[in-house]
Parts: sequence; C-alpha cells; structure tokens
Amino acid sequence: MLRDPAGAEEARNVTRLLVTGGSSYLGQHLLDAADRAGYDVLYTYFNHRITAPGMGRQLDVRDGVAVRRLVADFGPEVIIHTAGSNRPAETMDAVIRQGAANVRAAAAACGARLVHISTDVVFDGQQAPYSENDPPSPIHDYGRAKAAAEQEVRRYEDHVVVRTSLIYGLERMDRGTRWIAEGLRAGKRVTLFVDQMRNPVWVQSLSHACLELAGLEYRGILHVAGAQRLSRAEFGLRMLDWWQIEARETLSFGPCDGERWPLDCTLDISRAGDLLQTSLPGVDDVLEQNLHK
Repeated sequence: MLRDPAGAEEARNVTRLLVTGGSSYLGQHLLDAADRAGYDVLYTYFNHRITAPGMGRQLDVRDGVAVRRLVADFGPEVIIHTAGSNRPAETMDAVIRQGAANVRAAAAACGARLVHISTDVVFDGQQAPYSENDPPSPIHDYGRAKAAAEQEVRRYEDHVVVRTSLIYGLERMDRGTRWIAEGLRAGKRVTLFVDQMRNPVWVQSLSHACLELAGLEYRGILHVAGAQRLSRAEFGLRMLDWWQIEARETLSFGPCDGERWPLDCTLDISRAGDLLQTSLPGVDDVLEQNLHK
C-alpha cells in the first residue's frame, strides 16, 4: 500500500530534516517514518517532551529569533511544519499564523524546502469537493488562522501547503477518537454528526506523502487525504469498532451546526493521486488490509 518515497521521480537528495511539532500525533508518526528512511532528523516540541528517533529541542514557534537560530544551527534541507494549536483564539492565531511566518522566514534564510501542514477546514463546507484552486472561505477561528498561515507560507517560493483531513491511525489512537472513547467510558453524552462530511487520512499514508514531497520539486498547494468520503458519524463508528470501544450507552447521532462548523469539506485528491507514489486509501480499505496483521 505504501511505496518508498525515495523512488519518486524528480526527487531531490534529502538527508537533513527538521520536523516542528514532533510531539503531535502526525509529528510522532513522521519521526518514525523518517527514521526508517534514514534521515538525519531534528524535531521540536513545545510542552510535551517525547522519546522519539532523532534529536529533540524545545521551541516556541512564536519566537522568531529562536526559530531562526535553531534552523540556522541545524541547517535542514527540508522543514516539515506540523506545529499548531487549538487553544483560545488569540494564542491559537499567534501559534498558527505567526509560527508559520517565523518558520517560513527561517526556511528562506537557509534555503530549506518547506512542507506546511494545513487543513480542509479552511473551507466553509458549501461547495465540496474542493480542489487546490478553490479559495479559502473559513467560518471559525481555527480555519481562519490556518488560512492566514497558508498565505504566510506562500510568500516563500520553495513550499508545499499540504491540506489534509481527519488524521487517524491503527496503532496509536488519534485525539478525536480518544475524546469520543473517554467521554463514552465516563458516561458522558457524545453526539456524532451525521451530516458533516470529510475524507479521513491514514497517518501512515500522510507521513509517507510528506516525506515524498520533501524530495520532490512540486510547489504550491496539494490536497492529501483519504479516498473515501465519510460522515463524522460513519468515521467515528469505524474507529470505535477498531478500538473495540463497547461502552456506547451515551452515544447519540445528530446534525452539525452548519453556522459554526463547515458541513462538507471533502477534498479533491486527484492531483495528489497523479503526483505521488504514496497511495491514499480510504478508511475501509485501510481497515480491511490491517485487520489480520
């Protein structure tokens, strides 16, 4: 299912890689994949020190001087910027938007390629499926901060903005599924939306795609998500089944508040399918292929 990023056409020879937000869900999987691929890796974290391949450094991406110093000292050929925040609006905007600007400036100063992780919720959910050419139209603070961060990154020529969707894994539980599982086990009412549509992406696929893009010449926006369109309810139930979460007495289903949250952020991934060697399977295909491993 996953092909070797080193086999991509138009590949650069990349050895030194910086991953910001290495303690994040995606960051940890990226570090594992980069280690297996033989990269010389430095990763950053803010509060949560982790045990992971490569060297780790504490970094606040809001501190432009610290970002420039760390990048200059390490001299990466590629930076994969995953660091973000879901904190209250003011802090979240600073971490996401200003952090992206600081990382972009540091990448430009040392000539590093920048792979920036963005999201499908830069869209308002009214005109899906969305292609790379569709303009952002965010309707909440997180989406607005991510859209602003994209603009910061695009001021630098050698960049890729990777828009993705709900990230999940089958060996480590993702944060969204953990929130559902913990709520159900505690007897709290948990509502899964039946009308909010996304195309969730397997973290292994996304990690390999990011490493593949680190070595390609492609520049601009790229939608990298799973091939299957699912409602949040359908996706949530699949994850609960995979993790064998049986406590469902307080689980309910209902509509999403379309004024607060985008309803359908399905991404058109045809460009990524043509460009990448890494496959982007849907949830059901991933579950089926991993069921008996």
